[in-house]
Amino acid sequence: MTEGLDRERWLADLRSRVPETTAADALARQRGGALLIDVREDNERATGSPTDALGLSRGFLELRIEQAEPDRDRELLLLCGSGQRSLLAAEALQRMGYRHVHSVAGGMAAWKAAGLPVSAGALDSDAAERYSRQVLLPQVGEAGQAKLTNARIVVIGAGGLGAPVLLYLAAAGVGHITVVDDDRVERSNLHRQVVHADARVGMGKADSARMALLALNPRVEVRVVAERLDAANVEALLAGHDVVIDGADNFATRYLLAAATHRLGLPMVYAAIERFTGQASVFDPRRDDSPCYRCLFPEPPAAADAPNCAEAGVLGVLPGTLGLVQATEALKLVLGIGQPLVGRLLMYDALGMRFRELTLRRDPACPGCGPEARFDGYVDLERMCAAAGLAGA
Repeated sequence: MTEGLDRERWLADLRSRVPETTAADALARQRGGALLIDVREDNERATGSPTDALGLSRGFLELRIEQAEPDRDRELLLLCGSGQRSLLAAEALQRMGYRHVHSVAGGMAAWKAAGLPVSAGALDSDAAERYSRQVLLPQVGEAGQAKLTNARIVVIGAGGLGAPVLLYLAAAGVGHITVVDDDRVERSNLHRQVVHADARVGMGKADSARMALLALNPRVEVRVVAERLDAANVEALLAGHDVVIDGADNFATRYLLAAATHRLGLPMVYAAIERFTGQASVFDPRRDDSPCYRCLFPEPPAAADAPNCAEAGVLGVLPGTLGLVQATEALKLVLGIGQPLVGRLLMYDALGMRFRELTLRRDPACPGCGPEARFDGYVDLERMCAAAGLAGA
């Protein structure tokens, strides 16, 4: 009984220092510009949260609030399950200098009892736990995680670059991933193509990758296309996606991707590797200031100047580094955050452990995106690369 009395006194003291408001009044204040913050845990919010409330768990409130709302004069309304945790949270924000903080009396129970608007949780309990560290980021949150769930990304090639890209896209919760690769897993692939395993040598790479992705995250949908991308199928394979990842190992495929993404208005996340070096960029035809792949390589180089990994060799971890850059850029594009590598070419030297960046501008004479550019068909692009000796690189 003594403990009960002590708790009541503690709550009374807390309420004397933290102003409370009713659920109905909180809704009116929210509509007037106040920020409503649901401080319950992710798994609690998964069943529903007040419409347009910011989800920010009590345990991370002090760490994240300044990113979410730096204005200490804005009115903040804190809501929990029953109205007690929100008192503590409000007191903490008062100590941080926020001057207009209220706790919603009765919390979510009172909100529901009053029949006030509730939005279904963007994440179920599994997703709330699986993506919890990512959702904590104010730039992602539940809304961003929902964007990732609905995103459709196609990865061309399940090799050195495609392997880390695929693993991290699946881990991040990209809901729809298409893997395009007609090759089979060889033992010589395994030192760098980490999405595959020794037991799957001889299996199609796209199917092998699908097995690994679903083992990592069974929530994602993985579509397998065991075909070689060519002039006849390039647009059909890319259409309907939000982002295209270039994990190809030859110029012929890249020129086809460059033309098709430009025509379809899709961002292409590019990377290439050789021995100990690599480079990456983003070509986004939706932006007027974005160069295209042919601004960088107007014409294919001669075969002698462009050896592939089988001919020149490659450090096993190199495609992992560049593939992670590609995965990062793809997630940023889907979420609409940060500064993508548009107009920038990122160069990486593994031996020197140095990154450097080159400015890449649109070429007014570019045969791919310039004002005088003329598209003569994908078959002509294949012939152009074949003439350079690169069709089977």
